Amino acid sequence: MPTKEELHTFLRTRRSIRRFKPDPVPESVIEEILATAAFAPSAHNLQPWKFVVVTDAARFDKKRLGKAITDKMRADMQAQSASEADIEKRVVTSRRRLDEAPVVIVLCRDKTDVRVDTPEEAMMGVQSTAAAGLQLLLAAHAEGLGGNWICWPLYAQEEARAVLNLPETLEPQAFYFLGYPDETPETKDRKTIKEIAQWSQTSPDI
Repeated sequence: MPTKEELHTFLRTRRSIRRFKPDPVPESVIEEILATAAFAPSAHNLQPWKFVVVTDAARFDKKRLGKAITDKMRADMQAQSASEADIEKRVVTSRRRLDEAPVVIVLCRDKTDVRVDTPEEAMMGVQSTAAAGLQLLLAAHAEGLGGNWICWPLYAQEEARAVLNLPETLEPQAFYFLGYPDETPETKDRKTIKEIAQWSQTSPDI
């Protein structure tokens, strides 16, 4: 059993990895990562997450997914009057990153996993699904894999759903690119405890 210091070090050494070795990730490792991700907390224990796994074995789907996402990206950037040079650069980079990732996991929220149909319950589902995403990244870190959270599907949910043939009940929330790291990112500065936390003060008349 690792010590608490070792656990804190493990949690603090996870980094976003954007460059991967071409080595395939065994299916058994992917399954282990997803099994651990499923232990994330969720509102009412509804576990509203669904994981769609796209590997190099489904290269045709990866290409279609990349085209669908970047076509939407291109249209959005054109609507914002971005230059064609900037648009093309971002499209090429985005497609390369998706193509080079040995594993792409599309994290979806199941919209039917709610107690009642209210905005608050829907938000609880989004937050619960996000918790599973962090758990997924930590599980990948435990397996010696690098990972990167990508929010592209939020801007192209219909496009992603169509390519992956997902039902209307599944709402794509994020991509997670996984693979064996081919880079060692520098440690980035973090805000101090004083900047991110405050302690509530108890009123003396209570």
